[in-house]
Amino acid sequence: MDKERRKISKMQLDDRKSKILQAIIKTYLETGEPVGSRTISKYADLNLSSATIRNEMADLEELGYIIQPHTSAGRIPTDTGYRLYVDQLMEEKEREVTEMKELMIQKQDKMDLVLKEAAKVLATNTNYATMVSTPQYRRTKLKFIQLSQVDEGQLLAVVVSENNVVKNKMIRIEHLLDNETILKLNILLNTSLNGLTIEQINLATISRLKEQAGIHSEVVNSVLDAVAEAIQTDDEDLEIYTSGATNIFKYPELSDSGRASELISTFEEKHQLANLVTETVENANKNGIQVYIGNETPVQAMKDCSVVTATYDLGEGMQGTIGIIGPKRMDYDKVLSTLKTLMIQLDTIFKKE
Repeated sequence: MDKERRKISKMQLDDRKSKILQAIIKTYLETGEPVGSRTISKYADLNLSSATIRNEMADLEELGYIIQPHTSAGRIPTDTGYRLYVDQLMEEKEREVTEMKELMIQKQDKMDLVLKEAAKVLATNTNYATMVSTPQYRRTKLKFIQLSQVDEGQLLAVVVSENNVVKNKMIRIEHLLDNETILKLNILLNTSLNGLTIEQINLATISRLKEQAGIHSEVVNSVLDAVAEAIQTDDEDLEIYTSGATNIFKYPELSDSGRASELISTFEEKHQLANLVTETVENANKNGIQVYIGNETPVQAMKDCSVVTATYDLGEGMQGTIGIIGPKRMDYDKVLSTLKTLMIQLDTIFKKE
């Protein structure tokens, strides 16, 4: 069907017919059996009698969206019916993904500003060096997957995690897949994987998925790679904001040229700070605060310092780290109080969103 005919056909479907067509296609995809009016009448959101549904199904058949394979059987979708369903599904998912991306960009911009300011305020209030990391998503669950054909040799996999982080991955395929196959793969992947964390997608789950996908098991393999990238912690995306590094010159035991230079470099390069963030989140105690004194710190350049870190938790697996670095004779009471206050403030700012 060309674009003009498809457009005219879409205009002929009112909301009720569209919902009935969707119900027929979803049921047929799940069962593989022709679908009758009595089955469709059980859909709670339709609230229609079997007689009304039969009339609507007759109209859908006349329009070419469904056919009756046998005289006494229910209906099954035609290629035209599948096409309309897929077009509507793709439009809906693309709209959802676009809205999610826009929302996350707005939130990210606000979060970056707040965390940068938090590092500055912390350094001013304590007279020590400070760091604040952006929150990373841990133990994140998969929300949904959308496969769509780009061209004969490529599929686009859109993977959305429960915190609405969206990852896109291009998948190379040897042959063009028809719409019904893509639709069935979408249903298989979402039914099998939605709500799982990366740790829960085990070998048994992967083996079962590949078996059900049959000749398309390689597509499933590529999608699983995309899922892993989307819902595992990605340290490359980690941002660490620092402030007050020059405060270390206020303390004689840290201000000789060698030690000071090494500390300043650590704050500028930040890759060692990333290790500190990872260890802090993994080993956080019940109140989320840890104190490293001298050689206890995982950062070599800070072996002559005390480092106090706190894990702030924004829910849904979102966790970040606040750190204060100073001499071993730092004012621990003030530092601990300041960190607890900041954790509460970040919680208030971001959880009310």
